[in-house]
Amino acid sequence: MSKPKIRTGIIGAGFAANFHIEAARRVHGADVDVIGVHARTDASSQKFAATHGAAAFPDLDSLLDKIDVLHVCIPPALHEEVAVKALERDVFAVVEKPLTGYFGDGAADFDGRTASMTEARTGALDSIGRMLAAEASSKGRILYAENWVYAPTIQKEREILEKTKGQILWMHGEEAHSGSHAPSYGHWNLAGGGSMIGKGCHPLTAALYLKGVEGRARFGKPIRPATVTARTHALTQLPEFVDTEDFAMTHVTFQDGTIATVFASDIVLGGVHNWLEVCAGNHRTICNLNPSNQMQTYNPVESQFDDIYVVEKIGTKQGWAMTAPDEDFSHGFPQEIEAFYRAVAHDEDVESNSMLAADCISTIYSGYVSAANGGMEEAITLL
Repeated sequence: MSKPKIRTGIIGAGFAANFHIEAARRVHGADVDVIGVHARTDASSQKFAATHGAAAFPDLDSLLDKIDVLHVCIPPALHEEVAVKALERDVFAVVEKPLTGYFGDGAADFDGRTASMTEARTGALDSIGRMLAAEASSKGRILYAENWVYAPTIQKEREILEKTKGQILWMHGEEAHSGSHAPSYGHWNLAGGGSMIGKGCHPLTAALYLKGVEGRARFGKPIRPATVTARTHALTQLPEFVDTEDFAMTHVTFQDGTIATVFASDIVLGGVHNWLEVCAGNHRTICNLNPSNQMQTYNPVESQFDDIYVVEKIGTKQGWAMTAPDEDFSHGFPQEIEAFYRAVAHDEDVESNSMLAADCISTIYSGYVSAANGGMEEAITLL
């Protein structure tokens, strides 16, 4: 039986674009034809195209003319504009996280440290609204590329919740390491905030997702976030964090009164620290995305591992390490892309959709309002 053929393209040529194209080429449920790439400069487009055996396109419109799916792998400040343009052409938009946000008032001297977080929340909600409206009038869909949702550990917890009908009482989790691969990170006008949105969106979305799973299993509808209290701090004062925080704590209360606490930071050395713990009434689960002890290596001489990938942001390859045999798989990257192409090919629903993304952004920007007010509890606007 022949597989449905799906034409795909990528906008962006950085870190995220590389793993997106590799994951697209690992899809089994469809015949994915990578048509080409468009990036900010002709040089980066040409380099990426040559590396990956695709065509370089001089503009987005010419790429959209030839594809069914667009991978949006550019700074968050550009997500809305590009995703809406794709949806208007009935092209599915695989949008990297965070979905969107507030990126300032356009002033050259905009500074996220002194900006009104109430205005930021309004701007972010308006952006979400425009994206959801574009999706509603399109044959395409927003496919929200939150890989944590598809990580094997999170999906195993989904199975446990669906089969046991357990009630989650408290979740706590973290994404932390020592910075970002993205050059836009640390600039509010490009990234929409600092660690709370750039890193906190991952464990937060996983927590929102699992409460949604619980609600559908027990009551036939998702349990959604209701209020949030948060704190943010700029601890390191490093120059790369131009006007953003490098540490954040977000505490969410759900509609049923249960809670989740998420930490996000750029101050942790020794590799990526990604985990979520679920404390339910009938079980407890610790979801370790990274590090994982499924493989451990001891290397007495640094140079021996010069051409061996160990684990993201480890700092040194000497000594003991939690070496990742397939880091992308542990993080859910190929699984999410497989699911997205099944959705396009067979009109299937996806676990990580635009409404989950909207709840995440609404929660985060109410969190920023809370942090600006010293941690006061804020209601979350649900779209």
